[in-house]
Amino acid sequence: MGKTNDPDDLQDFKEEMIKEIKKIVSTQTTSEFKRYLKSTEVMSLLQVSSGTLQNLRKNGTLPYTKIGGMIYYDIVDIQNVMDENRVDQRSDP
Repeated sequence: MGKTNDPDDLQDFKEEMIKEIKKIVSTQTTSEFKRYLKSTEVMSLLQVSSGTLQNLRKNGTLPYTKIGGMIYYDIVDIQNVMDENRVDQRSDP
């Protein structure tokens, strides 16, 4: 995926990620899907680098659980963060 500075492209990407996460959560019950994801899985899902994910942890944007040396993210928390940061910039015709 190439880098872009176009706000519309970023908005479309964000909306697509929200839809994908909602689809995962709504089509499966908690016992049927993997609720906790490792860092590599979250990076793949959100298409972000390890540095960006670390920044999201450090600045408190994305909650996480640390057990031993492993860091886990709740898929529901990821969905909530995406929903809370949703920006609608579509103009009325």
